[in-house]
Amino acid sequence: MWTQKIIETKRGSFEYFEKGEGEPLAVTHLYSEYSQLGNTFANPFTKHYKVYLINLRGAGNSAAAASENQFSMGEAVLDLEAIREALNYDEWGFAGHSAGGMLALKYVISFPQALTKIIAGGAAASYEYANDPDSIYCSLNPNFTRILEIMDALNNPNTPIEERRKLGYEWALMSYVSEEKLQESLKVPNSGKTVGPRLDYFRKIEYSNFDVREQLKSVSIPSYIYAGKFDAQCPMKFGEEIASLIPNAHFTLFEESNHSPYSEEEDRFEEFVNSTMTVASPS
Repeated sequence: MWTQKIIETKRGSFEYFEKGEGEPLAVTHLYSEYSQLGNTFANPFTKHYKVYLINLRGAGNSAAAASENQFSMGEAVLDLEAIREALNYDEWGFAGHSAGGMLALKYVISFPQALTKIIAGGAAASYEYANDPDSIYCSLNPNFTRILEIMDALNNPNTPIEERRKLGYEWALMSYVSEEKLQESLKVPNSGKTVGPRLDYFRKIEYSNFDVREQLKSVSIPSYIYAGKFDAQCPMKFGEEIASLIPNAHFTLFEESNHSPYSEEEDRFEEFVNSTMTVASPS
């Protein structure tokens, strides 16, 4: 189990869950809520890092948002910086998957001096991923209409918990190479339920303006980028694009994964995590 803690910062109080020893690594997603069960993406990092699994504003027992714009990536980065300072770290690493990976990109272009490294996957550097027919978030994709229905239902506070679980499973099934792999992942203790208002802000307000491609060309800290070959949310090409934009980024492709290589290729993902502990010479 992870250890729950609350920290007071200059921007309010935030809940986080701590596990592991070693150099500090912050982990979060843009619109997920965590508990002491931890998270299947974060778990492998605890073998090498002291991991801080953070509930952002409006998630769990963290500070509420005074206005919806506090759900933005820019505000999330400022909150993360306040947490880092309150923990008395001069710098730390940051790891994020999917929208958390996009947050990693926003963080590194905003406060590179505060980061030792970023680890990001299942992500994209701009809104363009949702214009690709291979993405379930594209209107040309056969799953698009159903995804919108699922997100709207998850954002509705009146949707019963059992229905939420079914909807979450259906969404996840679109993002695994097989139902067998998804079933295996569900045997592992996990948290990370969707925070409706945060998801709603991202998809209805922030997503259409998200584009950090030009800024990534100036990133100089170690950056470990990965992608699943069959990713149905952020297709592989967008992970490759991130790695091509960041000078000397390290790119790993998971050949047998959709959107969740940390569950679909556990052993290989652990090897990937281990590789983030060292900085290879630029090629």
